[in-house]
Amino acid sequence: MKRTGRLRRGDADIYYEVTGAGPALVFAHGLGGNHISWWQQMPHFAERHTCIVFSHRGFPPSGRVPGVRAPDVYADDLAALLDALEVSEATLIGQSMGGWTCLEYAFARPERVRALVMASTSGTLDFNLLGDAGMRDWLRRAPAALAELAARGIHPASGERMAREQPALSHLYGQILELAEGGFREQVRQRLGELRTRSPALLERLAMPVLFITGDEDWVFPPMAGPLLAALAPQGQALRVPAAGHSVYFERAALFNEALGRFL
Repeated sequence: MKRTGRLRRGDADIYYEVTGAGPALVFAHGLGGNHISWWQQMPHFAERHTCIVFSHRGFPPSGRVPGVRAPDVYADDLAALLDALEVSEATLIGQSMGGWTCLEYAFARPERVRALVMASTSGTLDFNLLGDAGMRDWLRRAPAALAELAARGIHPASGERMAREQPALSHLYGQILELAEGGFREQVRQRLGELRTRSPALLERLAMPVLFITGDEDWVFPPMAGPLLAALAPQGQALRVPAAGHSVYFERAALFNEALGRFL
């Protein structure tokens, strides 16, 4: 049975849903999503897990807030939500923007994190500091690739392949994206960039299993960063998914779910 609710934190009204029973899984969505983004994961895992999804502050149906500082308190919002739900330990799955939320929670409360999944994200860790030749080549090519997608009216987080091979899925992604106002999303995006300054070496502090999942055709987050980051975590693992862009969980849900199931 699904439970829904709202958590009030100052000027923020945070919507959440809980379904299933068993060890807790928490799914944190990206800049182009909200709690609905995990529609392909919730029913898959709810038979054996308590699945928790929420919309970050400012992302409908959570209440409106200014975007310029919203990401600063994402991890604190998650902590308050799990306290309210009386969840003492959980596996965190962060997609893109959700990686800022989950990683900072894991750094602040490692004893409450069973495992961490970072999907197409390094959160606040600056992947530019990895110093890899493949990374430098990706960084050189990414602006032109993103400009081409924009010229064709394709959102970079859904990607060219999804638009071409799964147009209905790409359309749904766009509908979820537009639930949050564009100006707000841009403010959040800029703030996320300002917060991505920490050294990847900090991963050595995380004793729990950490899985990095990236899509080989991603032009938002460098796919080669996943294995490089995983190598810095004591129990790090990495999966690069071929024929997938930034949103592996959405575009290749069966593969994503299988990989997450094995990791769990």
